[in-house]
Amino acid sequence: MKRTPMYERHVAAGGRMVDYGGWELPVQYESSGIKTEHLNVRSKAGLFDVSHMGEVTVEGARAEEWLSSLLSNDIAAMHDNQVQYNIMCNESGGVVDDLLVYRYSRTKYLLVVNAANTDKDVAWFRAHLPSDGVSMEDISPRTAEVALQGPEAEAILKKIADFDPASLKFFYFRDGATVGGIPAIVSRTGYTGEDGFEIYVDWKRGAELWDAVMKAGEGHGLLPIGLGARDSLRFEAGLPLYGHEYTDDMGPLEAGYGFFVKLDKPGGFIGRDALKRQKDDGLKHRIVATRLEDKGVPRQGMPVADEAGRVLGHVTSGGYSPTLDANIASCYVATPAPSEGESLWIDIRGKLKRAVVIKRPYYARGK
Repeated sequence: MKRTPMYERHVAAGGRMVDYGGWELPVQYESSGIKTEHLNVRSKAGLFDVSHMGEVTVEGARAEEWLSSLLSNDIAAMHDNQVQYNIMCNESGGVVDDLLVYRYSRTKYLLVVNAANTDKDVAWFRAHLPSDGVSMEDISPRTAEVALQGPEAEAILKKIADFDPASLKFFYFRDGATVGGIPAIVSRTGYTGEDGFEIYVDWKRGAELWDAVMKAGEGHGLLPIGLGARDSLRFEAGLPLYGHEYTDDMGPLEAGYGFFVKLDKPGGFIGRDALKRQKDDGLKHRIVATRLEDKGVPRQGMPVADEAGRVLGHVTSGGYSPTLDANIASCYVATPAPSEGESLWIDIRGKLKRAVVIKRPYYARGK
């Protein structure tokens, strides 16, 4: 398995290491555990090693035009130093991957893609690269990244950054910064539903960055956070995960993320026609949020049924919510889907367990 620059730090901190898409990463730490880590991010702060994520640079006179043809959101509407969430679709309207786009200018971008999809995404980019006007480079092997998340994140970063983090707006980034004396790109982004920052540095200085942030977090309740809490935090906040809410066959409209799909933007994009047909014809499936009323922990792939046991779909993400102290599940079901307050039944090891439809996201900061 591949290891990040922080591997030795995780082992020393009691990280329980697992295989995650070919990377050896901590699922949790012995001294805390998933629930403690999750709640600590909600109340104080957590530090995540996300060096396994993929980074790709795109440059050239036709960079904006080319990216717009691949991605669902409106790239042309971005400002310099802005970050935008995007969905990359295939021809049938399914999802190749979701990603963040960092714009330096109309001719220079940084793309941050999911770790498990990096090779697939790079191959997709190369397959659609024009003969001139655009160049791209996979810089993942030389880029380390941490995510500092939670209410105390700004105060922690302020102690070691060469700029005031309060000046950085949500979904904007700053290049040419230093954090702990290390040259860095810093964005006010994250995958937890909390305020926070993602920090990119040279691979060789990743462990040094980790140490600097952990030291700055003393007195602020900062804990290292594993993959278990990363997943439960994103799930509570209603954030999708490729392979769960998105697949090659399940697209963004059915998943409920149509806000990021600009069907009428000039030039269109791959998958646009298929998605427009879906919308015009009426969605055949959609994802609804549920809270279990019966005992049982829902997991991805479990069948979802009506009261009579007729299968309607399946669970895309499910589990225990530490913030709500409840078991919750996102369910991909045939339309017409039940409305808020109505019930679904989840087949948990051969027994139908009642769940009630509620609003998504399950958790929103400040509410």
